[in-house]
Amino acid sequence: MNRPQPNEYPAWGETYISKVDRDIFEILNEQVTSIPALFRANADKANYAYAEGKWTLKEMLGHIIDTERVFAFRITCFARKEQQPLPGFDEDDYVNNARFAERELEDLIEEFAALRKANLYLFKSLNEEDLNSKGIASGREINVRAILFIVGGHVIHHVGVLKERYHVV
Repeated sequence: MNRPQPNEYPAWGETYISKVDRDIFEILNEQVTSIPALFRANADKANYAYAEGKWTLKEMLGHIIDTERVFAFRITCFARKEQQPLPGFDEDDYVNNARFAERELEDLIEEFAALRKANLYLFKSLNEEDLNSKGIASGREINVRAILFIVGGHVIHHVGVLKERYHVV
């Protein structure tokens, strides 16, 4: 699949799209097992945050799950030619209102894997016309191909944060 071009997404998308260095479907498929393995290997740090006001590992995984849901919804809407602008979301508000600290890490891990597996059916069903479909989200135009790359790159981004700041193995 061709990479999205800069004119197909807002500038903020580059943070995530630039992390995708090979076939997006290879990355998305690998994350089904690599992300659960990463969080299981660091289960002893589930409630650890590297600084005051920063997310715990459980909150980080919850954020990844919430973000995947939002982006999968956007992909669905735009691939189906939705004409209405879609709202943005405040990641901190979502985490603050989700009560991830009350959840078991293993439940979050399983939820991520199940969500990604389900989303892969949608993602793999997209044809070239679907991938080029675009819409407005958070006040900016973006196409489906770019969102798909952002889904994978967003996870890669947070794995980097986990390794750098949380010292996960």
